[in-house]
Amino acid sequence: MKLTDNVLRSFRVAKVFRENSDKINCFDFSPNGETVISSSDDDSIVLYDCQEGKPKRTLYSKKYGVDLIRYTHAANTVVYSSNKIDDTIRYLSLHDNKYIRYFPGHTKRVVALSMSPVDDTFISGSLDKTIRLWDLRSPNCQAGYKIHGLMHLQGKPVCSFDPEGLIFAAGVNSEMVKLYDLRSFDKGPFATFKMQYDRTCEWTGLKFSNDGKLILISTNGGFIRLIDAFKGAVLHTFGGYNNSKAVTLEASFTPDSQFIMIGSEDGKIHVWNGESGMKVAVLDGKHTGPITCLQFNPKFMTFASACSNMVREWALSSSE
Repeated sequence: MKLTDNVLRSFRVAKVFRENSDKINCFDFSPNGETVISSSDDDSIVLYDCQEGKPKRTLYSKKYGVDLIRYTHAANTVVYSSNKIDDTIRYLSLHDNKYIRYFPGHTKRVVALSMSPVDDTFISGSLDKTIRLWDLRSPNCQAGYKIHGLMHLQGKPVCSFDPEGLIFAAGVNSEMVKLYDLRSFDKGPFATFKMQYDRTCEWTGLKFSNDGKLILISTNGGFIRLIDAFKGAVLHTFGGYNNSKAVTLEASFTPDSQFIMIGSEDGKIHVWNGESGMKVAVLDGKHTGPITCLQFNPKFMTFASACSNMVREWALSSSE
Protein backbone atom coordinates (compact mmCIF):
# COMPACT_ATOMS: atom_id res chain seq x y z
CA MET A 1 0.00 0.00 0.00
CA LYS A 2 1.25 3.44 -0.91
CA LEU A 3 1.24 6.25 1.63
CA THR A 4 -0.99 9.14 0.57
CA ASP A 5 -2.50 12.12 2.37
CA ASN A 6 -5.72 10.17 2.95
CA VAL A 7 -3.94 7.04 4.13
CA LEU A 8 -1.98 9.06 6.69
CA ARG A 9 -5.16 10.71 7.95
CA SER A 10 -6.68 7.28 8.59
CA PHE A 11 -4.06 6.08 11.10
CA ARG A 12 -5.41 5.31 14.57
CA VAL A 13 -3.87 4.14 17.81
CA ALA A 14 -3.87 0.33 17.76
CA LYS A 15 -2.06 -0.47 21.00
CA VAL A 16 -1.04 1.41 24.13
CA PHE A 17 1.85 0.17 26.28
CA ARG A 18 2.43 1.41 29.81
CA GLU A 19 5.67 -0.36 30.68
CA ASN A 20 7.53 2.69 31.95
CA SER A 21 7.39 4.78 35.11
CA ASP A 22 9.38 7.69 33.63
CA LYS A 23 9.99 9.46 30.32
CA ILE A 24 10.78 7.33 27.28
CA ASN A 25 13.82 9.11 25.87
CA CYS A 26 14.40 7.11 22.68
CA PHE A 27 13.28 4.16 20.63
CA ASP A 28 14.52 2.42 17.51
CA PHE A 29 12.95 -0.06 15.09
CA SER A 30 14.98 -3.08 14.02
CA PRO A 31 15.96 -2.94 10.32
CA ASN A 32 13.45 -5.73 9.52
CA GLY A 33 10.66 -3.84 11.31
CA GLU A 34 9.77 -6.80 13.50
CA THR A 35 10.77 -5.28 16.84
CA VAL A 36 11.15 -1.87 18.42
CA ILE A 37 13.36 -1.17 21.43
CA SER A 38 12.93 1.73 23.85
CA SER A 39 15.13 3.40 26.46
CA SER A 40 13.69 5.32 29.38
CA ASP A 41 14.71 7.62 32.21
CA ASP A 42 13.54 4.84 34.57
CA ASP A 43 16.73 2.95 33.47
CA SER A 44 14.80 0.29 31.56
CA ILE A 45 15.23 -1.13 28.06
CA VAL A 46 11.98 -2.59 26.71
CA LEU A 47 11.84 -4.79 23.62
CA TYR A 48 8.47 -4.91 21.81
CA ASP A 49 7.28 -7.42 19.23
CA CYS A 50 5.70 -5.35 16.43
CA GLN A 51 3.93 -8.30 14.80
CA GLU A 52 2.29 -9.54 17.98
CA GLY A 53 1.91 -6.02 19.39
CA LYS A 54 3.24 -6.80 22.83
CA PRO A 55 6.34 -6.26 24.99
CA LYS A 56 8.77 -9.19 24.79
CA ARG A 57 11.23 -8.44 27.58
CA THR A 58 12.60 -5.74 29.84
CA LEU A 59 16.27 -5.22 30.77
CA TYR A 60 17.72 -2.63 33.14
CA SER A 61 20.75 -0.37 33.11
CA LYS A 62 20.32 0.96 36.64
CA LYS A 63 23.93 1.95 37.29
CA TYR A 64 24.55 3.95 34.12
CA GLY A 65 21.06 4.81 32.93
CA VAL A 66 20.17 4.48 29.26
CA ASP A 67 19.54 6.94 26.43
CA LEU A 68 19.79 7.14 22.62
CA ILE A 69 19.42 3.39 22.13
CA ARG A 70 20.22 2.11 18.61
CA TYR A 71 20.12 -1.32 17.00
CA THR A 72 23.38 -2.48 15.43
CA HIS A 73 23.48 -4.84 12.43
CA ALA A 74 24.22 -7.90 14.52
CA ALA A 75 21.09 -9.66 15.71
CA ASN A 76 20.01 -8.84 19.25
CA THR A 77 22.64 -6.18 19.93
CA VAL A 78 22.33 -2.46 20.66
CA VAL A 79 24.50 0.53 21.49
CA TYR A 80 23.35 3.23 23.85
CA SER A 81 24.61 6.25 25.74
CA SER A 82 24.53 6.81 29.48
CA ASN A 83 22.61 9.47 31.37
CA LYS A 84 24.14 8.72 34.79
CA ILE A 85 27.69 8.38 36.20
CA ASP A 86 29.81 8.53 33.03
CA ASP A 87 29.61 9.33 29.32
CA THR A 88 30.74 5.97 27.98
CA ILE A 89 28.81 4.38 25.13
CA ARG A 90 27.88 0.74 25.76
CA TYR A 91 27.50 -2.14 23.32
CA LEU A 92 25.03 -4.66 24.74
CA SER A 93 23.95 -8.16 23.80
CA LEU A 94 20.21 -8.42 24.43
CA HIS A 95 20.43 -12.20 24.17
CA ASP A 96 22.29 -12.65 27.47
CA ASN A 97 22.16 -9.06 28.82
CA LYS A 98 25.96 -8.75 28.78
CA TYR A 99 28.15 -5.88 27.61
CA ILE A 100 30.24 -6.77 24.58
CA ARG A 101 32.34 -3.62 24.63
CA TYR A 102 32.62 -0.14 26.09
CA PHE A 103 33.42 3.05 24.20
CA PRO A 104 34.88 5.61 26.60
CA GLY A 105 36.16 8.99 25.46
CA HIS A 106 33.47 11.61 25.67
CA THR A 107 33.80 13.81 28.74
CA LYS A 108 30.26 15.16 28.75
CA ARG A 109 26.85 13.73 27.97
CA VAL A 110 26.37 12.16 24.54
CA VAL A 111 23.46 13.85 22.79
CA ALA A 112 23.65 12.31 19.30
CA LEU A 113 24.24 8.72 18.23
CA SER A 114 23.89 7.33 14.72
CA MET A 115 24.65 3.82 13.46
CA SER A 116 25.98 3.38 9.95
CA PRO A 117 23.30 1.78 7.77
CA VAL A 118 25.86 -0.48 6.07
CA ASP A 119 28.60 -1.53 8.51
CA ASP A 120 29.86 -1.55 12.09
CA THR A 121 30.77 2.12 12.37
CA PHE A 122 28.79 4.67 14.35
CA ILE A 123 29.14 8.33 15.20
CA SER A 124 28.45 10.15 18.43
CA GLY A 125 28.15 13.81 19.33
CA SER A 126 28.58 15.13 22.84
CA LEU A 127 28.22 18.28 24.90
CA ASP A 128 32.03 18.11 25.19
CA LYS A 129 31.89 19.75 21.74
CA THR A 130 33.26 16.76 19.82
CA ILE A 131 31.87 14.36 17.29
CA ARG A 132 33.57 10.96 17.25
CA LEU A 133 33.58 8.03 14.86
CA TRP A 134 33.73 4.51 16.29
CA ASP A 135 33.97 0.93 15.10
CA LEU A 136 32.03 -1.71 17.05
CA ARG A 137 34.98 -4.10 16.71
CA SER A 138 37.44 -1.71 18.36
CA PRO A 139 37.00 0.03 21.72
CA ASN A 140 39.11 3.06 20.79
CA CYS A 141 38.02 5.92 18.64
CA GLN A 142 39.30 4.75 15.24
CA ALA A 143 43.01 5.28 14.73
CA GLY A 144 43.58 8.08 12.28
CA TYR A 145 39.85 8.69 12.42
CA LYS A 146 39.88 10.78 15.54
CA ILE A 147 37.86 13.86 14.95
CA HIS A 148 38.11 14.97 18.53
CA GLY A 149 38.47 18.73 18.43
CA LEU A 150 37.97 18.88 14.66
CA MET A 151 34.63 20.52 15.17
CA HIS A 152 34.43 22.98 18.03
CA LEU A 153 30.73 23.26 18.47
CA GLN A 154 29.37 26.05 20.62
CA GLY A 155 26.22 24.15 21.38
CA LYS A 156 24.60 20.79 21.19
CA PRO A 157 25.97 18.76 18.26
CA VAL A 158 23.70 16.82 15.95
CA CYS A 159 24.94 14.23 13.46
CA SER A 160 23.71 11.42 11.24
CA PHE A 161 24.81 9.05 8.50
CA ASP A 162 23.29 9.20 5.03
CA PRO A 163 21.32 6.08 3.95
CA GLU A 164 24.26 4.67 1.97
CA GLY A 165 26.72 5.07 4.83
CA LEU A 166 29.15 7.01 2.63
CA ILE A 167 28.82 10.43 4.20
CA PHE A 168 27.68 11.90 7.45
CA ALA A 169 26.21 15.27 8.25
CA ALA A 170 27.01 17.32 11.32
CA GLY A 171 24.93 20.22 12.54
CA VAL A 172 27.23 22.86 13.98
CA ASN A 173 26.23 25.71 16.31
CA SER A 174 22.58 25.42 15.22
CA GLU A 175 23.39 27.36 12.06
CA MET A 176 25.35 25.22 9.61
CA VAL A 177 25.34 21.71 8.22
CA LYS A 178 28.70 20.20 7.25
CA LEU A 179 28.91 17.10 5.07
CA TYR A 180 31.87 14.75 5.45
CA ASP A 181 32.99 11.90 3.22
CA LEU A 182 33.68 8.93 5.48
CA ARG A 183 36.68 7.86 3.40
CA SER A 184 38.45 11.20 3.64
CA PHE A 185 36.81 13.22 6.37
CA ASP A 186 40.14 14.09 7.98
CA LYS A 187 40.38 16.58 5.09
CA GLY A 188 37.35 18.41 6.48
CA PRO A 189 33.85 18.84 5.10
CA PHE A 190 33.26 18.66 1.34
CA ALA A 191 30.18 20.87 1.68
CA THR A 192 28.98 23.44 4.21
CA PHE A 193 25.45 24.85 4.23
CA LYS A 194 24.91 27.95 6.32
CA MET A 195 21.39 28.55 7.61
CA GLN A 196 19.76 31.56 9.10
CA TYR A 197 20.58 31.50 12.80
CA ASP A 198 17.57 31.57 15.09
CA ARG A 199 18.28 32.75 18.64
CA THR A 200 15.00 31.39 19.97
CA CYS A 201 15.96 27.71 19.74
CA GLU A 202 18.72 25.19 19.09
CA TRP A 203 18.94 22.20 16.78
CA THR A 204 18.15 18.90 18.48
CA GLY A 205 18.25 16.39 15.65
CA LEU A 206 19.28 15.77 12.07
CA LYS A 207 18.05 12.97 9.79
CA PHE A 208 18.44 12.00 6.15
CA SER A 209 15.47 10.76 4.14
CA ASN A 210 15.74 7.17 2.91
CA ASP A 211 16.31 8.33 -0.67
CA GLY A 212 19.23 10.48 0.55
CA LYS A 213 17.89 13.63 -1.10
CA LEU A 214 16.62 15.47 1.96
CA ILE A 215 17.83 16.41 5.44
CA LEU A 216 15.40 17.13 8.25
CA ILE A 217 16.56 19.44 11.04
CA SER A 218 14.55 19.36 14.24
CA THR A 219 14.73 22.07 16.88
CA ASN A 220 13.53 22.62 20.44
CA GLY A 221 11.44 25.51 19.14
CA GLY A 222 8.17 25.60 17.22
CA PHE A 223 9.51 24.68 13.78
CA ILE A 224 11.51 22.07 11.85
CA ARG A 225 13.36 22.57 8.56
CA LEU A 226 13.60 20.45 5.44
CA ILE A 227 16.68 21.07 3.33
CA ASP A 228 18.04 19.78 0.04
CA ALA A 229 20.86 17.35 0.90
CA PHE A 230 22.88 18.29 -2.19
CA LYS A 231 22.50 22.06 -2.34
CA GLY A 232 21.60 22.95 1.25
CA ALA A 233 18.66 25.07 0.17
CA VAL A 234 15.81 25.27 2.69
CA LEU A 235 12.83 23.66 0.94
CA HIS A 236 10.26 24.08 3.69
CA THR A 237 9.94 25.28 7.27
CA PHE A 238 7.18 23.42 9.11
CA GLY A 239 5.47 24.93 12.14
CA GLY A 240 2.07 25.31 13.74
CA TYR A 241 2.59 22.71 16.45
CA ASN A 242 2.99 23.37 20.17
CA ASN A 243 6.40 23.41 21.81
CA SER A 244 6.40 26.27 24.31
CA LYS A 245 8.69 24.57 26.85
CA ALA A 246 11.64 23.95 24.48
CA VAL A 247 11.25 20.18 24.65
CA THR A 248 13.30 17.93 22.37
CA LEU A 249 10.67 16.48 20.03
CA GLU A 250 11.69 13.82 17.53
CA ALA A 251 10.80 14.50 13.90
CA SER A 252 10.85 11.70 11.32
CA PHE A 253 10.41 10.88 7.66
CA THR A 254 8.05 8.19 6.45
CA PRO A 255 10.04 5.33 4.81
CA ASP A 256 9.09 6.53 1.30
CA SER A 257 10.72 9.94 2.07
CA GLN A 258 7.46 11.69 1.08
CA PHE A 259 6.09 12.82 4.44
CA ILE A 260 7.47 14.43 7.59
CA MET A 261 6.00 13.93 11.06
CA ILE A 262 6.53 15.45 14.49
CA GLY A 263 4.71 15.19 17.80
CA SER A 264 3.82 18.19 19.91
CA GLU A 265 3.58 19.05 23.59
CA ASP A 266 -0.21 18.66 23.52
CA GLY A 267 0.03 15.01 22.44
CA LYS A 268 -0.91 15.48 18.79
CA ILE A 269 1.08 14.39 15.74
CA HIS A 270 1.46 16.76 12.79
CA VAL A 271 2.17 15.42 9.30
CA TRP A 272 3.31 17.36 6.22
CA ASN A 273 3.78 16.51 2.57
CA GLY A 274 7.50 17.08 1.93
CA GLU A 275 7.04 18.08 -1.69
CA SER A 276 4.17 20.54 -1.38
CA GLY A 277 4.99 21.64 2.18
CA MET A 278 1.30 21.38 3.06
CA LYS A 279 0.10 19.94 6.36
CA VAL A 280 -1.92 16.84 5.54
CA ALA A 281 -2.92 15.47 8.96
CA VAL A 282 -3.11 16.16 12.67
CA LEU A 283 -3.51 12.88 14.56
CA ASP A 284 -4.63 12.83 18.17
CA GLY A 285 -3.04 10.00 20.12
CA LYS A 286 -4.38 11.20 23.46
CA HIS A 287 -0.86 11.37 24.83
CA THR A 288 -0.74 12.97 28.27
CA GLY A 289 2.45 14.93 27.59
CA PRO A 290 4.87 15.99 24.86
CA ILE A 291 5.53 13.33 22.23
CA THR A 292 9.29 13.01 22.57
CA CYS A 293 9.76 9.97 20.31
CA LEU A 294 8.16 9.33 16.93
CA GLN A 295 9.27 6.87 14.25
CA PHE A 296 7.70 5.03 11.34
CA ASN A 297 8.28 1.30 11.01
CA PRO A 298 10.79 0.76 8.15
CA LYS A 299 8.90 -2.27 6.74
CA PHE A 300 5.30 -2.31 7.94
CA MET A 301 2.44 0.20 7.73
CA THR A 302 2.71 1.19 11.39
CA PHE A 303 4.48 3.84 13.44
CA ALA A 304 5.12 4.41 17.12
CA SER A 305 4.92 7.46 19.36
CA ALA A 306 5.93 7.89 22.98
CA CYS A 307 5.40 10.46 25.71
CA SER A 308 6.33 10.44 29.37
CA ASN A 309 5.49 6.86 30.18
CA MET A 310 3.58 5.21 27.39
CA VAL A 311 4.22 3.97 23.88
CA ARG A 312 1.46 4.00 21.31
CA GLU A 313 1.54 1.84 18.23
CA TRP A 314 -0.41 3.28 15.31
CA ALA A 315 -1.94 1.34 12.45
CA LEU A 316 -4.43 1.96 9.67
CA SER A 317 -7.99 1.99 10.96
CA SER A 318 -9.87 -1.19 10.04
CA SER A 319 -12.38 0.72 7.95
CA GLU A 320 -9.76 1.54 5.34
